[in-house]
Amino acid sequence: MIAWIRYPGVALRSLLKNKSRSLLTSLGIIIGVGSVIVMVSVGQGSQADIAETINSMGVNMLMVMPPHSMRGGVNRGAGSLATFTMDDADYLRERSEYCSAISAMTMSPAQVIGGEGNWSTSVLGVDVDYPRIRDWGVDQGEFFTARDVRTRSKVALIGKTIADELFPGQNPVGVRVRVRNTPFTIIGVLSEKGEDARGRDQDDVILAPVTTVLARLKGGREIDMIQASARTIEELDEAEEEVADLLRTLHKIMPGEDDDFHVRTQTEIIERASETSRIMTSMLGAVAAVSLIVGGIGIMNIMLVSVTERTREIGIRMAVGARERDILLQFMLEAVSLSLAGGVIGVMVALLVAAALDAIWGVTTVVNPMVVLMAFGFAGIVGVFFGIYPARKAASLNPIDALRHE
Repeated sequence: MIAWIRYPGVALRSLLKNKSRSLLTSLGIIIGVGSVIVMVSVGQGSQADIAETINSMGVNMLMVMPPHSMRGGVNRGAGSLATFTMDDADYLRERSEYCSAISAMTMSPAQVIGGEGNWSTSVLGVDVDYPRIRDWGVDQGEFFTARDVRTRSKVALIGKTIADELFPGQNPVGVRVRVRNTPFTIIGVLSEKGEDARGRDQDDVILAPVTTVLARLKGGREIDMIQASARTIEELDEAEEEVADLLRTLHKIMPGEDDDFHVRTQTEIIERASETSRIMTSMLGAVAAVSLIVGGIGIMNIMLVSVTERTREIGIRMAVGARERDILLQFMLEAVSLSLAGGVIGVMVALLVAAALDAIWGVTTVVNPMVVLMAFGFAGIVGVFFGIYPARKAASLNPIDALRHE
């Protein structure tokens, strides 16, 4: 039992006789473990950013869009074929049980003139439920009312970007601006939202009653989409199914016929946006894991060199009573020690790099303890796997031949 306890110490002293070589031998493991942890942490951080950005769009949100249209053989994208009117939104609002808020929405690009100059932006025509759906507050002033929607009032709320550009350091509430040739009175400034999942500035926008935008800026009756919010996240699927059923009934779509609309939920959007990030994370993690294999091969090569250099030492140990398993265990411990030491250093380097990426470059990293343990454990497995052959070679030496070795 005492002999077994001494084996780790003997292996450690053998490695410390040549510190530089031991460190260089572990370098492949250090790089491999560190790369795996950093790559996966960056990938998971990217997924977290995507989920947070999409969640900023609203709580339990559903988007109901018309189908895509074709022009000249080119797919113009979902929502390019207008088939919705205010009647669709009103129908859903009156009959839906699982949706707590519903808003028609239409969009029109426009040039805004007022304050310190002019600004090119987008005007969104929405209903009174829109701030609840998007979880969007008002920093100054107030949101428009149902009466404003009914009477097509020329009132608007501006995003923070427009407020900063046209009214720096001022309170724009009550000021009149011209949107195209139509005067609008600013009644509020929206809270800051930041960029969406596509990198678009959500604060570069004007919100106005949907009826006003249709009548004054776009003309016609067709809206671009309907947005809704389920009562709870648990009822999101039921709300999606209910909205689809109600629209099929309203549009008189028979069983087996294609829908003339698409319903999308936040869950679907997050999953689609995160899929590419997950694939890239897996690929980068796999590439980084190759470094561990290369590091293991380096350990095996150095251990083979060590066996050759210490052949006479091995012969002396066998001559004084060391058994094959004693020699095997010592060299296995040396290989595993090199690998585990590289794993420890690799973990520390990875944590420092992840912290630096977050603090200096603003790259979100999520260090998963399970990934750290897996990378460290894999480093140990690599040490065992690539240490077996050198250890067996050392243990199988003939004592007489080993003693004669120069």
